[in-house]
Amino acid sequence: MIPMTLAEIAQVLGAGLHDVPDPRAMVTAPAAVDSREVPPGGLFAATAGANVDGHDYAVGAVAGGAAAVLASRPVGVPALVVEDVQTALGLLARHLLGRIRPTVIGLTGSVGKTTTKDLLAQVLERHGPTVATDRSFNNELGLPLTVLRADAATRYLVLEMGASRKGDLTYLTGLAPPRVGLVLNVGSAHVERMGGGLADVAEAKGELVEALPADGFALLNADDPYVMGMAGRTKAPILLYGRSPEAPVRAENVRMDDRARAGFELVTPSGRAPVELDLIGEHQVSNALAAAAVATALGLGVAEIAGGLNAARRRSAGRLEIVERGDGITIVNDAYNANPESMRAGLRAAKALAGDRRTVAVLGAMGQQAHASRARHAEVGRLVAGLRFDVLIAVGAGDPLVMAEAAASSGQGVAVHTAGDVAGAVRLATELVEPGDVVFVKASSEVGLGACARALAGA
Repeated sequence: MIPMTLAEIAQVLGAGLHDVPDPRAMVTAPAAVDSREVPPGGLFAATAGANVDGHDYAVGAVAGGAAAVLASRPVGVPALVVEDVQTALGLLARHLLGRIRPTVIGLTGSVGKTTTKDLLAQVLERHGPTVATDRSFNNELGLPLTVLRADAATRYLVLEMGASRKGDLTYLTGLAPPRVGLVLNVGSAHVERMGGGLADVAEAKGELVEALPADGFALLNADDPYVMGMAGRTKAPILLYGRSPEAPVRAENVRMDDRARAGFELVTPSGRAPVELDLIGEHQVSNALAAAAVATALGLGVAEIAGGLNAARRRSAGRLEIVERGDGITIVNDAYNANPESMRAGLRAAKALAGDRRTVAVLGAMGQQAHASRARHAEVGRLVAGLRFDVLIAVGAGDPLVMAEAAASSGQGVAVHTAGDVAGAVRLATELVEPGDVVFVKASSEVGLGACARALAGA
């Protein structure tokens, strides 16, 4: 955040100043919507959610060091009062970008956004000051909060852009117009809200490339036909990446080590270099190539890109996060979120990691799968059995029971159990897991299975 006075911010936002003894007081740090996360000198954005109203925490935020509160009503401490806090955050972010002008990189896709964002940030940080989305703050609140972390020194601004409905990316790219746009893939995440089919998801994801300028770059996944279908929707030059031999940025000689980590030969227009990833799962190759494509478009050479990928480590929790217990049990926490594509990738990665060790899958529902939900959960159950997991614990009512039934009826010998809730899953898993097991935990975020993974990891 570049330092601004409260009076300057009020002018940008058309805000009223309330309980402000000195309009010349400075905001010198970024904004946050959690009062506990506001840095000294920052701005507390008091948003009202379904269960919590941030205005109730305004006094505590200022007592903890916030310079002021961005609020929709007076709160008894220094405040910038606006009609809508979310809209105001977006306006402030757009104003900041107009003053500092970093290279804005937007990325979207149905799966892999956060991991790709983390990989790309670690590559670019070696080349210049970089700000990237924290965790998965990729919506209409998270994106402005990320932008407001940038300052005059920021060279690259890496913005994960989520879309749960058509029009979401048009809104986000309006707040932070990207020069570089990366589309990872088109899958069934949020398919229910987008119209029910993959073509609808592609229509929504393609809003990113439509927003790119003619002097920008569109990075498209050559291995995904829906992404390739977006080529006619952008006026920016296109650079393809993928495992296809026709992609200028591609992987050759892909291999897996005994810890399920991928290695490959990275090929770009500037040459070749070996890459050895520290992340588990063959699907990480595509994420690494996506990061490499962006870096290539920005002018980095293949050796520099490979060096960044080789040094990169997992940054975000709940995404194939591995905890090794003292009794030899390995917990693979992939419970941040789930859809059919990420469920398949995660199950295969965990099984590859396990090798000949005993494997346990603790799985909950995948949300927003529309009319195909039962069929997709049944497919997951059959995959668990087909991969020869030893134990499946299906958590929750409805679709998880469909998953359990499909696994049990497969004839592959998987021992199937059910738990009504997260607490029940913890109790059941604690009883069933044996020393040396690999335990894979995954569900959509609203199921809350991350708590199960953490409990098992700390057991």
